[in-house]
Amino acid sequence: MKNKLYFKNFVQEKEFTKKSKGFLAKKFEKVIKQISQEIDKSSKTLNVLSKKFKFNFDLKDLQKYKKYNTIALIGMGGSILGSEAIHSFLEKRIKKKVYFFNNLNEDKIFNFKKKINLSKTLFIIISKSGNTVETISNTFSLDIVKKNAKNIIIISEKKNNLLFNLSKKLNLFYVEHKSNIGGRYSVLSEVGIVPAYLMGLNIFKLRSKLLDYLTGNNKKYLKESSIIISSILNSKRNNNLIFLNYCPELEKFLFWCQQLIAESLGKKNKGFLPIISNVPKDHHSMLQLYLDGPKDKIFYIFSSHNNRKLRINLKYASHKYNFLNKKTLSSLKNAQKNALIKAFKENKILFREFRINRIDEEIIGKLFSYFIFETIIVGKLCNINPYNQPAVEQVKIYTKQELS
Repeated sequence: MKNKLYFKNFVQEKEFTKKSKGFLAKKFEKVIKQISQEIDKSSKTLNVLSKKFKFNFDLKDLQKYKKYNTIALIGMGGSILGSEAIHSFLEKRIKKKVYFFNNLNEDKIFNFKKKINLSKTLFIIISKSGNTVETISNTFSLDIVKKNAKNIIIISEKKNNLLFNLSKKLNLFYVEHKSNIGGRYSVLSEVGIVPAYLMGLNIFKLRSKLLDYLTGNNKKYLKESSIIISSILNSKRNNNLIFLNYCPELEKFLFWCQQLIAESLGKKNKGFLPIISNVPKDHHSMLQLYLDGPKDKIFYIFSSHNNRKLRINLKYASHKYNFLNKKTLSSLKNAQKNALIKAFKENKILFREFRINRIDEEIIGKLFSYFIFETIIVGKLCNINPYNQPAVEQVKIYTKQELS
């Protein structure tokens, strides 16, 4: 059996790391020590990855909600992207219908209210602050609060905010969102685990291997990668980060990853612009730019091992297409990926490869934890605070002014 997860760097890193590699390597060891200490402290964000992490709910209290076969999640950003990633990755295992309200979309709300029996739908409303404008607006546009009190779960901070106060006033089921865990880091806390459990997934398996990348060969890879990515970030030369996605199950995970990297590292006039590119579709629209455009990009290639044997049966095509006959769609996609890698190497284009050989709860949990660790380490190596997002507040303030 191949490795469950295969990560490999094919970055021409010498030009980036020759001056800073020794310094960053020493700093990495200090950062890893800090991170290990943060994991053990319940007041720190990274405690969410600890084996001793304590949830603010009891599974017995959630049992009564398992009867619902339709679930609607309402949230924005990190409050919902993680659950979407879990659902998308494991959708074939989930027997329930799950809907996500993660933006302002009038038609989606009208159609949902028209087609879905709201009294037989479980609503999970998530906002760390409890005051997120879009989450509140979607909740009240759905008109569910008074009519469906028995089938609503609220997840927010235990503070004076709209959602927490609403849960007390109407006696809604409430789960506390820990104040020390920001939205983009919350997927493995109550924020992602409550929805995952109610979707029927194994939440213990989801959290079973979260610390694997802090030991042995996994730690060596994390160190190498963090130093390379930090050097590229500091250079400000390759600031377009393209996710080349050959694995449909990972698309929503990459949206989660997009927020993680953009919000955590986009500060002090530094940052990567994460862009999701679905391939091989984008071979026919973006590949010219990728190979022959400005060398200002780094590519992350994601693929998976697919056991489905859907074959291409050519009956009436000419012999020049024999190379396709009896091949599987997955083998064609893999050949296209390998061809792209060959072209990247020949053109000395920066890239990394991530290959998944199994789809289950453990794998998506490890993917979450790896990218959380790498992002935080890169931030610390580059003297960037990976936990805050001060610029976001500016637009929130201006929005309120526009509506006042």
